Amino acid sequence: MSETWWRGAAIYQVYLRSFADGNGDGIGDLAGLRSRLPYLSDLGIGAIWLNPWYPSPMADGGYDVADYRDIEPSFGTLAEAEQFIEEAHALGIRVIIDVVPNHSSDQSAWFQEALAAGPGSAARERFWFKDEPNDWKSIFGGPAWTQVPDGQWYLHLFAPEQPDFNWTNPEVHQEFHDVLRFWFDRGVDGIRIDSAAVLVKDFDGGDPEGYTDLAEVHDVYRSWRRLSDEYDERLLIGEVWFPDQERFARYLRPDELHTAFNFDFLGSPWDPAALRASIEQTIATHVPLGAPATWVLSNHDVVRPVTRYGRANTSWDNGNRRDGVPSDLELGYRRARAAALLAMALPGSVYVYQGEELGLPEVEDIPDELREDPMWHRSGHAVVGRDGCRVPLPWSGDETPFGFGTGNPWLPQPEAWKKVTVEAQQADLGSMLNLYRTALHLRREWLEGGGITWLDLGPEVLAFTRESGLTCVVNLAADPVRLPPHESVLLASGSIEGDELPSDTAVWLRTT
Repeated sequence: MSETWWRGAAIYQVYLRSFADGNGDGIGDLAGLRSRLPYLSDLGIGAIWLNPWYPSPMADGGYDVADYRDIEPSFGTLAEAEQFIEEAHALGIRVIIDVVPNHSSDQSAWFQEALAAGPGSAARERFWFKDEPNDWKSIFGGPAWTQVPDGQWYLHLFAPEQPDFNWTNPEVHQEFHDVLRFWFDRGVDGIRIDSAAVLVKDFDGGDPEGYTDLAEVHDVYRSWRRLSDEYDERLLIGEVWFPDQERFARYLRPDELHTAFNFDFLGSPWDPAALRASIEQTIATHVPLGAPATWVLSNHDVVRPVTRYGRANTSWDNGNRRDGVPSDLELGYRRARAAALLAMALPGSVYVYQGEELGLPEVEDIPDELREDPMWHRSGHAVVGRDGCRVPLPWSGDETPFGFGTGNPWLPQPEAWKKVTVEAQQADLGSMLNLYRTALHLRREWLEGGGITWLDLGPEVLAFTRESGLTCVVNLAADPVRLPPHESVLLASGSIEGDELPSDTAVWLRTT
């Protein structure tokens, strides 16, 4: 079986609620996405990854799934999803969807059956019901257990509306095998696995995190890999957050997942030593396994790069979001442009989160009463949460909803976004959008296959060549640096005068 398309793919993440609204209700949907497929094709991406599109009460932005075999009515229908897959394929775009195996919605048929059936029932064995809870805490804040009227408690590592499945139960295994087949049979090309490392629980070890990376979770993904291998060129990618590369690598063994998100690179500060160490560690981890690396700057859970790179501390940590910390957005914008060229020049696949290509900043002034993220509510309003990177995209025009749709968006858009709409940036050759579009197309021509060879241009400069003859140079020093010998400049993140590369600027050079 060929395993080629995802090795160097540029994959665009669509947070469907916020991408494009096709029916005027203020919520992004499949009609809106389908209407914008030409934009994505022109951008130069090879695949789309969609966050959950299933029926959901939206207690956690769709990650509380009520039915894994249908489409959320506010997004469209199953027939429309099948049309979308067909239309994307016709444009040469693959489709990756989210599967959430750790938990369901408390409104799912299984969980409602479990509540009705009572203690000791087979229905409750699909979840974790206990007579007495332990002291585990929810990842979203507060206790990880909620009591039901008959006195038992159920586990939810995230929000109470997201009860955890019991992965010691064969019914759970079979359910997800059936779900994967359901979507593979409809032409889906890949599965992104949410919270991939926390499925299996150990209540007897006394570990406050007796649910992270237990050995049995690998048996789950070996069975998924065997299933996916029955189909042609299907991808499994894991959301795996580990600083420990040895543990991370276990998920990429030849009989498990094809790829996993590289959060170490995403979390690295704008610092040459830290970024080089992350790049070298990533490549060293992936090459022996024959797995492609992934390069990610942002997603639906992370403060947007323009804001993050403009702060005094430019690193990222889920446990310390630094919400409200001042940011120099002009500096952050310049660094985000350079970081994009760095990420896209590296070997492997690259992910672009919607709006990243527009240089959107984090929206930090959403009115409290409009915030929806359970992090905000579960923390007693101490943690602002992730709504600021999920604000609907600006497409055109001078006033809200900026072409997103005809109704008021589900989260408010800043008035200043009239300067960063797709329409405004298409006409500006120096815009972030045109930087991404040019880079993504050049990437197909110059950056397929091969590793990197480092160049020594000083401790504050990242420079490497690819086998194609492209050289990437990123200047993280305070002063300009001299470029190495080259034939021509293919692309730069900022203005270059002569052979001097300014601070916080990246360039792609043709050297052969």
